[in-house]
Amino acid sequence: MRVTCEVTLLATVPFSGTAVRKLPPFQAKSPHVGAVLCHYANVLPYPAYLRLYQPLSVFPRREREYWKAYAESPRYRGRHEAMAAEHAESLHRLLSKPPLAAPLAESSDAYIHRVGDELLVCPWQTRLRSWLAFSTLQATTSRRLFQSFLPDLVAQETQRDFERWQSRTGRTRPQILTSTWEVPLPWFVLFDAAERHLVLDQAGEEYRPPAPHGGACPQCATSLPAFQQTPVRALLYLTRAADALPRLVRAVRLVSGYSPASSSFLYALERLEEWVSAVAHPRALLELDYGGLVLLMDDATLRSDQSVAEVHTALTAIEQDRPELVAAMRLRLRTRWNAIRALRHAN
Repeated sequence: MRVTCEVTLLATVPFSGTAVRKLPPFQAKSPHVGAVLCHYANVLPYPAYLRLYQPLSVFPRREREYWKAYAESPRYRGRHEAMAAEHAESLHRLLSKPPLAAPLAESSDAYIHRVGDELLVCPWQTRLRSWLAFSTLQATTSRRLFQSFLPDLVAQETQRDFERWQSRTGRTRPQILTSTWEVPLPWFVLFDAAERHLVLDQAGEEYRPPAPHGGACPQCATSLPAFQQTPVRALLYLTRAADALPRLVRAVRLVSGYSPASSSFLYALERLEEWVSAVAHPRALLELDYGGLVLLMDDATLRSDQSVAEVHTALTAIEQDRPELVAAMRLRLRTRWNAIRALRHAN
């Protein structure tokens, strides 16, 4: 499959990075907005993304015309410009008084891929994704802790806005899924090992975390990282939805006969199958982007990461009734991703 990549990365990717098991220092004093924001400004989230690129034909006529013009316009930004814009927007919402749980309007930007002459579009949907994150936080956090993030009045207004939007559009499925501090194992099922694309420092030098020197937080004077200093590093997988769905169906069949019905892995596989089946056009593309996670890994760790191959080896081992190989692949995956997940607790 010949694909020309014209992707812009969502700006929640952090701009300063660290090798495995080393994080920027916690800097906590803020007389204006508290330690939480200062911590956020220095230890930014490390997300991975699963993006769905749809052909223009799935969009309403007005949106088709907009995205076609957008792809050729100066508004369509490259990776670093997009990261800067998104980061500035997120900080603006956090620094607002009261804070904003979601943008007041939906984003008019997108990621773009071309396959031959066909344009495939993945809108950012920042407002929808913020609403969904708000709902998840509200459902999984104690009331007292939730109120420390958002005042009741802001939360109630955000909930009303989301409910009105849902009743008007009926849409709640985003084209971008996000996971912080890890790539969920079911995401690997969608791809083949041959669809792996690894990009390290263009100068060919081993990656070393840059020193933060990107100015200061306007509220608390905390030093902010400089995104311009981050080398272009990425680990991505790209596949057709038409190829991904059979892989997912096979995995659900194999795991359902191998794991207990209450298996969280099986449940996540089934949810992912529902999402792809409900949203993806047969000509759509699916892209797994390690995003900010690459800043938690040195070059050697990225080179050795074969999670997709290991997941499929485990599935084939289930099919061949080779429990020892299943256990070996699970141990590899658990060891790799436990080391990354552990960093969320680093100080």
